[in-house]
Amino acid sequence: MTTLSLEEVEHIAELAKLALTDEEKERYREQLSAILDYVQSLNEVDTSDIPPTASVLPVDTVLRADVHRPEPPREDLLENAAEREDGMFRVDAILD
Repeated sequence: MTTLSLEEVEHIAELAKLALTDEEKERYREQLSAILDYVQSLNEVDTSDIPPTASVLPVDTVLRADVHRPEPPREDLLENAAEREDGMFRVDAILD
């Protein structure tokens, strides 16, 4: 059985920027120790016959296929522009 020390719990809490009471530290010590025990039991499972996989889900795209569409007229695109110049959007320079 894995049992975290109080110092280890305090270190984890510091990394997570959590301010814990003494009661919370003890509760989390028990809970984190139980989680580590569970992970250790998973490490004992024989997976030698299982091939490495990146995902157990089929690789399907949820994106639509690219379809070429004619672009709208430039004037339609510039219709709501705050400022325009020479048929283009005009914006203030952000770099020197």
